Amino acid sequence: MSGDIQIRKEGRAGRITLNRPQALNALTWDMCRAIEGALDTWAQDDAVALLVIDGAGEKAFCAGGDIAEMHATGKAGDFDYARRFWADEYRMNAKLFNFPKPVASFLQGFTMGGGVGVGCHGSHRVVGESSRIAMPECGIGLVPDVGGSLILARAPGRLGEYLGLTAARMGPGDAIHAGFADYYLPEAGWDALKAELCDTGDWEAVDRAAQPAPESAMAAEATWIDRLFGGETLRDIFNALRFSDGPVAARALAAMEKNSPLSMACTVDLIHRVRGRDTIEGALELEYRFTSRAMEKGDFLEGIRAAIIDKDRSPRWRHDRIDGAPATEVSGMLLPLGADGLKL
Repeated sequence: MSGDIQIRKEGRAGRITLNRPQALNALTWDMCRAIEGALDTWAQDDAVALLVIDGAGEKAFCAGGDIAEMHATGKAGDFDYARRFWADEYRMNAKLFNFPKPVASFLQGFTMGGGVGVGCHGSHRVVGESSRIAMPECGIGLVPDVGGSLILARAPGRLGEYLGLTAARMGPGDAIHAGFADYYLPEAGWDALKAELCDTGDWEAVDRAAQPAPESAMAAEATWIDRLFGGETLRDIFNALRFSDGPVAARALAAMEKNSPLSMACTVDLIHRVRGRDTIEGALELEYRFTSRAMEKGDFLEGIRAAIIDKDRSPRWRHDRIDGAPATEVSGMLLPLGADGLKL
């Protein structure tokens, strides 16, 4: 097994540890496939009562996917590499969401993008004082994926649209309020809880150990968020924001000015569609419609260039205005893929 991920049985638990702390535990293709293999094996193993998923180091559970190789292959005109990666990753996300046994995940530091797909689909999602969870995909020309669109669609009110468009980082109280986590426990108590879970296989130990979560700043702003992000399209939301003088609007506009207009417009449409379907399979299938087209017809290659390759943080998006992506282009990114669609 690669040193990038540690998969083993410990007592009554199947244990998965993401082990790339120097890269904030960024998820590679091999790691995705290793997780899927473990899920397939442990689902049938009566000796495994539950799963414990964590990440090495203090800075991050998993800060996203390892996308540098996607840029190299995409610039060379090979769009199939990324499509195969996403197809395998999304299949793993679905299996984790539907895993027939309790899954406890411990989300310290950054949990973003691909990390959400590993850490936020389990039954017992634990956050601590350092936890910062976000879906920042619009900043690199993608949409919230790995099943994250389903969590956003299920968030209270219009919080999902707010989180998807602004990439706002959730502290522990916000993450529980938004539905990305379930339990708060100060991180000094995590090792003892993991040991108890492994020794006993008793998932109710998480409930007994949990402490009251910090208050959610986003919950306190719910009235403003619902009012400003309740539009049917990105243009509706943009108009509401630019004609509001409140702090929520100013903060949101400043964040959205950095993001791909096409990605944001598609994110609004995506969340609304997923809200109607309300299944992990439906969410992943819709996400894949966009991501499979993201290199050739979207802003993904430019987003990676600006954020990861050149690191100039000055992407040249296809559209200059926040609301500049035409409706026909938005709908085109989310059209069914026919025989090339996601197969779970």
